[in-house]
Amino acid sequence: MPRMPKDPKGSTGSPEQARAAGRTAGEYAEQRASLSMPGFSLRARLHVLAVLCGRGDTSGEELTNSCKAAGIVPPDDRAFGSVYAWLVRTGQIRCVGTVPRSKGHGTSGGRVWRLVK
Repeated sequence: MPRMPKDPKGSTGSPEQARAAGRTAGEYAEQRASLSMPGFSLRARLHVLAVLCGRGDTSGEELTNSCKAAGIVPPDDRAFGSVYAWLVRTGQIRCVGTVPRSKGHGTSGGRVWRLVK
């Protein structure tokens, strides 16, 4: 199983370093998910696209919950971050707003995703 590298200082530093650390953590979570569930990334991507096609704009937390209800369950929900990032990079979805996070006790930062047509 791959191991997540530790930050020796205990902080991420600059915003650029924080984004890089986030990407690394997301890649680690996705690798771990793929080891425990072969085909995780593809299944999750296809499910997210199907849900957005059927429902329209949907929050990331709702999409993640929908994946899990469909049996696409990684060991760590952070693996879904790489799924959304890949769909954004390939021009298939885009963020169209924000909502309070239900899993974050109402904190800000929940994203609303839209299928790009």
